[in-house]
Formats: sequence, structure tokens, C-alpha cells
Amino acid sequence: MKQYEVKYIELKTGEKIAYREAGKGKQTILLVHGNMSSSAHFQPLMELLERYFKVYALDMAGFGDSSYNRQIDSIHDFSEDVTEFIVALNLKDLYLVGWSTGGGVVLETAVDVPDRVKKIFLLSSVGVQGYPVFKLDSSLKPDLSKPVYLREDFENDAISIKPALFAFKNQDRDFFRLVNARTIYNIVKPSDEDSDVYLEALLKQRNLVDVNVALTNFNMTTTNNGVNSGTGRLYQLRVPIVILHGDHDQVVPIELAMNSKKFIGERAEMVVFENMGHSLLTDDLDRVYVEIVSRIENEK
Repeated sequence: MKQYEVKYIELKTGEKIAYREAGKGKQTILLVHGNMSSSAHFQPLMELLERYFKVYALDMAGFGDSSYNRQIDSIHDFSEDVTEFIVALNLKDLYLVGWSTGGGVVLETAVDVPDRVKKIFLLSSVGVQGYPVFKLDSSLKPDLSKPVYLREDFENDAISIKPALFAFKNQDRDFFRLVNARTIYNIVKPSDEDSDVYLEALLKQRNLVDVNVALTNFNMTTTNNGVNSGTGRLYQLRVPIVILHGDHDQVVPIELAMNSKKFIGERAEMVVFENMGHSLLTDDLDRVYVEIVSRIENEK
């Protein structure tokens, strides 16, 4: 994997955002990562894109090498940094690519700077009605009548959150290597060398509880998702959206992507990656590249 220099920019939000930059093309692509990751995970895609495009990939607040000076409570909070990053660098005619949590972030950003965005690519993205989490019953099965969305619920979650927080505290690579193998990399696993890079980036995360609160409360529609009635901001979007999703995604089930397509309507194109999981960047990097580039080239 090619390694790109980490640069920094101080934003009006009070955060110092780390980012990677490549290419000299006339068209610009901004890559926004998801939970348990950073811009480091986009480096293989950057290496392909830089031949024809100007490419940026940033670390959101509390991830990777970026600062975490204010508590994040919502996906829109994350997007404020992305929006300020775009404005500070005066990026225009942007193609936004958001992976997982980053998908929700780029949707929010596109609402706030509509004149700077040309198209959105949602890569294994959280749904437009958020990421549903439920309390477990006595047999450890989700109780669909009891959604989890409060900060204290996540802070007291002894099944998944507390063990992960303990692993972060102890910088336990083996814990996250196992978790990733069962969830993110359930189809194709990265090489040992790449895996070490990704784990090093993952272990820098400082906002696990906050991300979960943001994801479960996220709802850009006007239809209640079991947690809230939504903001309706989805209907302020005017740009085309391409949904790229694996049908074997163990993190964000494809049903959530299909639900997003239903709410977005005709402006959204859905591309299903058969037998692929949550990390399309490792499952089929070349196809991800082709699906993105072909939809940019067609606009020339």
C-alpha cells in the first residue's frame, strides 16, 4: 500500500484536521471514512484515483491523527468539520465519497454546501434513518421494542462497547483484529502489512460512544425511525446519489441501503456488489474504482 503524507489544517470548529492529498486532476474527490477507521483506509483507492483526479481524504474529529476538542453528539457535528474543510481549501465541483458512517456525514455536508457538490457516492453507508441498535433480551437476542440511543445506554453496554473501550485503552490489536475479521473483513481480508496500517489507525479513535450516539439518532427523513421524527434535511439535497453496497455486509445490512434508496427516490442509483461485505475497498477495490470513475467520466 502506498503511504501518503499526513497534512493538517486548523478549522473554525476548533479542530485540527489531519488529511491526505494526492493527484493533480481538474476534478476533485473527497473521501470520508467511517467508524473504526481513518483516511489511511482509503490509501489503496487514492492510489488508483490520483492518476486522473485531485483527491483528498480526511480524518474526522476523534479519529486518526485529527484532534478531538469538542464532544460530538450527531452526524451533523462530524459534517461541520468536513464542511469547514471544504470551505477552507475552497474546494468546488466536488464528488463526495462516504464510507459507512462517512456516508451520513457527506449527506449532511452536501446539504450545507450544495453549490460545491456535484455528486455523492455512498459506500456501504449508514442508512438515511440511522443505524438501529436494540437492547438484548435474556437470550441475547435484540428486543426490537427497545431501541438503544442514549449516551448512558452505550456507556453501560457490557456486551460490545465496554470491551471495545477496554481494548482501546490497552491498545489491544488482537481484539480489533478478531472483531474486524468477523465483521468488516468477512469476505476478503487485507494483507498483514495493510492490516497493521489499518489497526494502527483504528487504535487512535477516541470517540466510540459518541459515534454510536450519533449513528442511532441519525435520521434525515421526516419518518419516525423509532428514536426520533427526523430532520427532513434529506429533502434539501438536489445532487445525484450513487449507493454502492455489498449484499453480504455484516455491519450495515443491505436492507438499510435499500431503505435509503426508497427515501431518496429517483435521484439515487443503487449498485449491489454480490457476495461482498462491508469493506468493498478490500473485497473488490477495482470495481469500486470503476463504478466511481465511470459515473464521473460520463459527466464530462
